[in-house]
Amino acid sequence: MSNNNGQSKYDYPVSELLKRFSGYLFKHKKVMIFDLICASFTTVCDLTLPMIMRFITNEGISGEGVLSIQLVLKLGALYFVLRLVDVLAGFYMAYNGHVMGTHIETDMRSDAYKHLQKLSFTYYNNTKIGQIMGRITNDLFDVTEFAHHCPEEFLIAIIKTVISFVILVRIDLKLTLIVFAVIPVMLFVCININLKFRVIQRAQRVQVGELNANIEESLLGQKVVKAFTNEDLEEAKFEKNNLIFLKIKKDYYKVMAWFHTGNKIFEALLYLLVLVFGSLFLVSGRINAGDLVAYLLYISTLITTIKRIIEFSEQFQRGITGIDRFLQIMDADIEIFDSENARELKDVHGDIEFKDVTFEYPDDHNEVFKNLNLKIKAGEKVAIVGPSGGGKTTLLNLIPRFYDIISGEIILDGDSIKNYTLKSLRKNIGMVQQDVYLFSGTVYDNISYGRPDATEEEVKEAARRAGALEFVEELKDGFNTYIGERGVKLSGGQKQRISIARVFLKNPPIIILDEATSALDNESEYKVAEALQELSKGRTTITVAHRLSTIQNSDRILVLTEEGITEEGTHEELLEKNGMYRKFYDMANKLS
Repeated sequence: MSNNNGQSKYDYPVSELLKRFSGYLFKHKKVMIFDLICASFTTVCDLTLPMIMRFITNEGISGEGVLSIQLVLKLGALYFVLRLVDVLAGFYMAYNGHVMGTHIETDMRSDAYKHLQKLSFTYYNNTKIGQIMGRITNDLFDVTEFAHHCPEEFLIAIIKTVISFVILVRIDLKLTLIVFAVIPVMLFVCININLKFRVIQRAQRVQVGELNANIEESLLGQKVVKAFTNEDLEEAKFEKNNLIFLKIKKDYYKVMAWFHTGNKIFEALLYLLVLVFGSLFLVSGRINAGDLVAYLLYISTLITTIKRIIEFSEQFQRGITGIDRFLQIMDADIEIFDSENARELKDVHGDIEFKDVTFEYPDDHNEVFKNLNLKIKAGEKVAIVGPSGGGKTTLLNLIPRFYDIISGEIILDGDSIKNYTLKSLRKNIGMVQQDVYLFSGTVYDNISYGRPDATEEEVKEAARRAGALEFVEELKDGFNTYIGERGVKLSGGQKQRISIARVFLKNPPIIILDEATSALDNESEYKVAEALQELSKGRTTITVAHRLSTIQNSDRILVLTEEGITEEGTHEELLEKNGMYRKFYDMANKLS
């Protein structure tokens, strides 16, 4: 669960993050194992050179004639073969290792997207889309490098450290103990700095999400921004978030500067110890020249290894942060799900009943209904009116289980809607809303979204029945006309008729109309109303409307307030009651 700033209630230790991530890693264990074998080969190749140089130096200084041209050529050939193995192993690691990481990233992104499809409206009400976008894109980019390099770098470090230590101890135990006494201090300092890295990395990711959300909101609302001439306000909001991001980045680079400075200090200290004590031991005869050369090369290898691990730790923290934010999505509660014995909803008649239904929104716990009772017969056309905040749209959202009720039951054709699978329940319900959402694409794409397997003839017939065929055929490319993001190239009435065509194609037995004409002009309203009347024939239809003219022919009209259903009847019956509906009607007449 997340709040709108992308902060999570989960605080995962690194051990749990690695444990959860290992499931994705082990799906590609064959590639990973061979990658680690290749890493071992490259490590052995690196560790062989100091031993060859030690042998050549000692034999060359001794002057005993053991070091011949033939032997040098053999050693050169050996080193050439080792380097060839190193090159081939390095190619495998560079290509297949990264491809493995990309597969893991892809698997994680797919799982995150699938999980997001299962989350309820409550999650989206409280989490910014920019934050979600950041988590399934940018955050998972770093996982690719992490997945490939994490096991590889640690294996190389362990092999090089252990073998170098063993060889160095055999060369000179005292010098090795002096040098290795510095390493625990070095690691302690680096680990503490790394903890700061993780905190800053997380803050940085959250702020990137804020920037994404800010940009997305501002760009999608460009008409409102320009209409109110609030460009300066939007720029100020963006600048504020941008400066926060700048501060986080400055903090990050400050820690990074200390990190690299510390590394250089310890690196210099290690070389200084070897230089001073190695030279003293050479003068005193404890070690010979070849041993000192090998010692310096192994210390160089060891320092390079430590530097790689320390530098990788920055990448490690980015990867860990990416996994952390990925798990925040995966662990978000699925609040609406199929019950264990849920069955397919088939042969729907459309009888709907609310029995003692109590509902409150999960995030703010504001009670909307208490013990609400309502019966709607199959094929009946019911309209709902009432003041804003009375729960009209909420009531509609409960039928397809966009939210689950607190208590009571919603019954469809004699059984609780919770006993049907979500997919089959929603498949039998068609919704037309005031705020039409059309996808970026063509007119055809958006209508066929109602039933992707529909034929071209069926799509055109749906458009005809929705009153959209005429204007669609007049468009430049007809059904293949690109309508822009959210259908920006179409008028409100055109968008609404395409959304109705989408429902016609779906052909559900239950229709829900949520203020489907309230944002339209008179001409568009008339055309859309005709389409809706055609759509409602033979179906259970529930309509929420502010314009009473569109619902006067309903079989029954309900007045819904905070106290529940206070009036019901036909248009004429409610006028005679002289209650709240009459007030709405008289008010509408004054405004018309």
